Amino acid sequence: MPKQLKPETVEAIKTMAARYPKPDGALLNALRLAEREFGFIDADACEAVANALGMSPAHVWGVSSFYTTFRKETDGKYLLYVCSTLPCAMRGSERLFDYLSEKLGVKKDETTPDKLFTLKKVECLAACGTAPCMQVNEDYYESLTPELADQIIEDLRAGINPARHVTK
Repeated sequence: MPKQLKPETVEAIKTMAARYPKPDGALLNALRLAEREFGFIDADACEAVANALGMSPAHVWGVSSFYTTFRKETDGKYLLYVCSTLPCAMRGSERLFDYLSEKLGVKKDETTPDKLFTLKKVECLAACGTAPCMQVNEDYYESLTPELADQIIEDLRAGINPARHVTK
């Protein structure tokens, strides 16, 4: 049986959509609500959002698959997004990505066997002045070095919030 959004979530999506000339305006926020409710976005979640907005599930799937920040069912507990735009690349993000890939034993968009980490390359994380930057779930880490990345990974493995490593 396909997933169903809670009635209050459907109502929230419809209220959001009413603020826009076309329901597409609410699509990203609707997907975020579905992600929060289901834990990830899959075909069933896209169909539920499409039904709430009165649009094609294929369109919703196309949008959800375009944006790399939506969780997939196969993603690990921690999504490691390494910025790959030019300012970060010039300050070592490619080396940082390669370092993390080797350390974790995964390639781009792969998840570690213990289901803790998924490594992704993303476009701009808006931290050009403090590059290289990595986002871990909702937290940002800037001016990263391999040593700092090691500490963040070890803290996460130990269940410790590594937020103390955030640079200001």
